[in-house]
Amino acid sequence: MNTVSAERIHAAAVSLLEDPGIRIEHEAIYSLLLKHGAQAGNDAQVVRLPREMVREYVGLAPKQFALTNRRGEPTVLSSQSKPIYWSCPGMSLWREGKHRLFRSEDMADVARLMEHLDNVHGVFGMALDDVPPPARDIAGLNIIAQNSSKHIRVLCFSPAGAKMMTEMRPVIGSHPWFSIGFTAHGPLRWTHLALEIFRLTAGHGIPASINGEPMAGVSGPVTLAGAGAVGNAEILAGIVINQLLEPGRPCLYNLGLAHIFDMRTAIALTGAPENALFAKMAAEMGRFYDLPSASWVSTESMCPDSQAALEKMMGFQTHAAAGVSCIWGVGQLESEITISPAQAVIDNEMISFTRRFNRGYEATDASLALDVTRSVGIAGSFLDHDHTLEHFREEFYQPDLLWRRRRPDWQAGGRKRLDERAEEVATELMARPADNAMSQEQAKTLMEMTEEFTQRMGES
Repeated sequence: MNTVSAERIHAAAVSLLEDPGIRIEHEAIYSLLLKHGAQAGNDAQVVRLPREMVREYVGLAPKQFALTNRRGEPTVLSSQSKPIYWSCPGMSLWREGKHRLFRSEDMADVARLMEHLDNVHGVFGMALDDVPPPARDIAGLNIIAQNSSKHIRVLCFSPAGAKMMTEMRPVIGSHPWFSIGFTAHGPLRWTHLALEIFRLTAGHGIPASINGEPMAGVSGPVTLAGAGAVGNAEILAGIVINQLLEPGRPCLYNLGLAHIFDMRTAIALTGAPENALFAKMAAEMGRFYDLPSASWVSTESMCPDSQAALEKMMGFQTHAAAGVSCIWGVGQLESEITISPAQAVIDNEMISFTRRFNRGYEATDASLALDVTRSVGIAGSFLDHDHTLEHFREEFYQPDLLWRRRRPDWQAGGRKRLDERAEEVATELMARPADNAMSQEQAKTLMEMTEEFTQRMGES
């Protein structure tokens, strides 16, 4: 998408925010918007946002910001930064050929797995079937923290959980060791739950992912540009609200959740080429606003098979090539419903593969190596030359999982497919201890706060 297209999608979005406006299902935030320049719409809870107001408050969002691990080590995101990768949300688990609902012990396993995958920067919360729904965000936050040192993206469930997060944050430190986010439930609508979570977590410097998730043909026009304009309007409104609540709050621009609707199966598709185009749109619009962007890579496949490989490899390559700042989806299957440890291991390999391709090659004096070629001479061999030994590891991609041996070796090893080898690797990695980068006192405090909160939510 070129700059002209980005400008037109922006113009369409701000036009929608002026007419018909956007529904704000939160009385206090509705009043706050009116106080700062919005106008009442024709329907209840609807506000019209003048384009000057949108420009002013979107301009307050930081152009770059850091996400940290438990140690406080930062990864800086901007519209120009190289992609980082997170795991995924969901509610089910595919492991060793069996499918079931996701539980707390699975979250611990997945957190340890992600800790040991080099390409994963952050661990996403999941819906925990054995935890009361109002406490799932806090329980997930604690379990990930206990089993990984990496950045945590909390899967938000309740206002009470949002408030509890702000109380847990100082246990580790003031650095952004976790982030939150929520999605507009459109078209052109922010729910009370989403807005209350934004409100309760404001004022603490907690980064927020502002998600537009239009489904082309259902909650947005069937045309990609039309759906993108609706999603963009929702995101812009979400950023305005967050900047009103906390000027300078780090916001991740996330149009990469947009879907299309399969008219034959009534399924929201996640692994289609159109999803890659929405991710490209997200990256382009992020650069247009000079904000970090996000997307996610998924598949409609039920297990780590050839379809998952096709759709997810296409996703990781196109999203990275488009310049998305933060790409979710490591391990994701079944239209964003299920996570698979084996698929996570395969995805980690895919990311390494695409990173090598996107790094490209250089045609410098050193890389052209004319002196080396002359020293080897006509009909000579480069295999035993020092130049080959010095450079082959950095020049050639070295896979951890892909098969690169001969058939007798494969047969002697049990003729295992890629997914079978990945399952074995995942099982081994999940069994490894993980340094959570917390002191015993910090870990104990988080555990006690979580247990008290979960009991309270279970009783309410």
